[in-house]
Amino acid sequence: MHPGYIGAIVGVTVCVIGGLIGSYYSIKNTKGPLEKAFIKKVILILWIFGLIYLLLLIIIPIPYNFLLMTCFFIILPFFIFYINNKLKKLQMIDNNNN
Repeated sequence: MHPGYIGAIVGVTVCVIGGLIGSYYSIKNTKGPLEKAFIKKVILILWIFGLIYLLLLIIIPIPYNFLLMTCFFIILPFFIFYINNKLKKLQMIDNNNN
């Protein structure tokens, strides 16, 4: 078997296992029901978005998939910023209800 295939299989396997562990602990470490529901939605969106992104990287020819990578790294920080702000608001709401 070609070493590139082995590296791809190992890399994807490690990535998926890390994503599953991160998803599990993100849900486990939530404090309230609003926060838990929001995190579950975010995790689902990120898994779907990640799978679509990887499929597009495979389908789009090499010189053009760099544009996809550029868009990803421009959009991702804004999405993280939105998630963090929304999570802080939900934590404040959960703290006020307790």
